[in-house]
Amino acid sequence: MLSKRHLLTVLTAFAISATTAIPAAALDRRVRIVNQTGYVLVEFYGSNKGSRSWEEDILGPDVLGSGQSVMINFDDGTGYCKFDFKAVFDDGDELIRKNVNICEIGTYTYN
Repeated sequence: MLSKRHLLTVLTAFAISATTAIPAAALDRRVRIVNQTGYVLVEFYGSNKGSRSWEEDILGPDVLGSGQSVMINFDDGTGYCKFDFKAVFDDGDELIRKNVNICEIGTYTYN
């Protein structure tokens, strides 16, 4: 049988570890998108793995010139960490990257 003192120590340690653990829903989902291609990025889409469409162009009327970057918050309330990216450039090229773990990266660069 545990003494009251030992039990209190165990419960305190458990409470501290429970409050310091970071749940998946609280992970940072901001990613800096960097364009180093030599072309203008005219459309950018980021859809979570549970989505069946590309949703809307995140850049809207803006563009991302070569050598520029933009910080995008991908937190869409779903808790997903894996996203598919689609970049459309002014020369018509489209680059699609699947399963980008936005909870583990801070920057994604197009070269």
